[in-house]
Amino acid sequence: MELANIEKLIEKYENAETTLQEEATLRNYFKEDDVPQHLQEYAYMFTYFSVSKDETYTKTIKLETKKSKKKNFKWLSVAASVVLLFSVFVGKQQYSEYQERKEAEKIYAEVSKGLKLLSKNLKKGEQAVATLHTYDNSVKKILR
Repeated sequence: MELANIEKLIEKYENAETTLQEEATLRNYFKEDDVPQHLQEYAYMFTYFSVSKDETYTKTIKLETKKSKKKNFKWLSVAASVVLLFSVFVGKQQYSEYQERKEAEKIYAEVSKGLKLLSKNLKKGEQAVATLHTYDNSVKKILR
C-alpha cells in the first residue's frame, strides 16, 4: 500500500472520519513487519487493539443477592405513609377543636359584653326606681 495513502487514512482516523473498511485497511497494514519508523507508534496502537479484542476473563464472579434490604425499605415506606396519614388525621381534629374553642371564646366575649350593657342599664333603672321610691315615700309622708 502506498505510504501517502496510509498517512491520509491515519489523519482521517485521528479526526474520527474513517469508515470501518478504512480502519480494517489500517489494521492490516500495521500487522506487517515493514512499518516506517515515524508510523511505529500507530503500529503499537493497532496491534494492541487486535490483541486486546481476543482477551477474555475466565474467573468466575460470585454475586451476592441482598433481598432483605429491599423488603425493609418497602415496609419502611408503608409505615411512613401510615404515620403520615395518622398525623394528618389527628392534626385535623386538633385544628377543628381549636377553631371551635376560638369561636366559643368569641361568642362568650359578645354575650359578656351584652350582659354588662344590660347590667349597666338595670343599675340605672334601679337607681331611677330608688329615686322614685324616695319621692313616693316623701309624698306619702306629706299627704298623711
